[in-house]
Amino acid sequence: MRILQISSAKTYGGGERHFVDLCRGLQAMGHEVFAALRPTNEWQSRLDFLPPENVLHVSIRNSFGVFSAMRMAEFVRDNSITIIHAHVARDYIPASIACLAAKGSKFVLTRHVVFPLKSFNRFALKNLSRAIGVSEAVGSELSHIFPHEKVRVIPNGIDISVFAAEEPQTADFEFRDLHSIPRKAPLVGTLGELKSLKGQTDFVLAAQEILKEVPDCRFVIVGKDNSLEKSFRRDLKRLVSVCEMEDKFLWLDWLDDTTPFYAAIDVFVSPSHSESFGLAILEAMLRGKAVVATDTDGARELFGGLGELVEMNDPVALARVVIALLKNETSRTELGRSLQKRAGDHYSLERMLDSVAALYQEVADQ
Repeated sequence: MRILQISSAKTYGGGERHFVDLCRGLQAMGHEVFAALRPTNEWQSRLDFLPPENVLHVSIRNSFGVFSAMRMAEFVRDNSITIIHAHVARDYIPASIACLAAKGSKFVLTRHVVFPLKSFNRFALKNLSRAIGVSEAVGSELSHIFPHEKVRVIPNGIDISVFAAEEPQTADFEFRDLHSIPRKAPLVGTLGELKSLKGQTDFVLAAQEILKEVPDCRFVIVGKDNSLEKSFRRDLKRLVSVCEMEDKFLWLDWLDDTTPFYAAIDVFVSPSHSESFGLAILEAMLRGKAVVATDTDGARELFGGLGELVEMNDPVALARVVIALLKNETSRTELGRSLQKRAGDHYSLERMLDSVAALYQEVADQ
């Protein structure tokens, strides 16, 4: 099958990781994969397994990019593409128009966030064949816009096999030595784009409480501030400084290889105020780490009743749970093992790819 994946995202995050994994996996399954990306994207190098002629650069600046839609339609016709699959909200209508103009192709979208779609999509995307939600919560929101029979829930997945080759203790020591973190110091980490919605402010405030009980604890924040002025990152660092915790914090930008980070931390924290799925949480689970998360739809679904959930916007409660785990190695280890088993049983990349490929076939056969 010949499939066009569309994303106008500029920066690389969880949704783009899903996009790359999907493209690579479908290609490995024998499908011909194409990608439509914005010319100024910062992550195309991650798709270097695709032939250059399979990548279309097209500027989709808003939901009504008719000119971009016509360019995509021409690309679809020239390459006899069967499925057009869009991943970013502003791409949905141009992708729908491209599908109509190309004739014969089927239109699929994936919704990666839990925020409701605008109601006009109910009418604007009449030719939609299937809408994929990456979690039950996202699928429920999609069912408010599209007919129930068009909505499918296909959770994100991660390639579990890559973890088998890792040597966690070696990676742990290398990470700590590189960043001058004592090998026996408790280490608490979070990973995600730096923005208010991700809750890193609560993480910093929780750290202040944790240090009262675990004074030798260290903290690492991994993530980029993708805003133009980078003001949120500055505000976070200023808060750490005001709380006199500069020597306790390590700041890292986006990591291509997260293995050393996850190997080194004792507890992973997701302080997000909204999480549709949570790839960073899933990666921590697959590595057998104890995870503490705010009670978002994504974290609740991932944990399946196993993990430690706390109320959003409550850094004191967040700190209390982290402290309990840091002080009880047995509880920490047992939680990590149970989360690891659940992640392996329910969220493999192979399961995700098989489900998406089956959906494509179902749509193509209509």
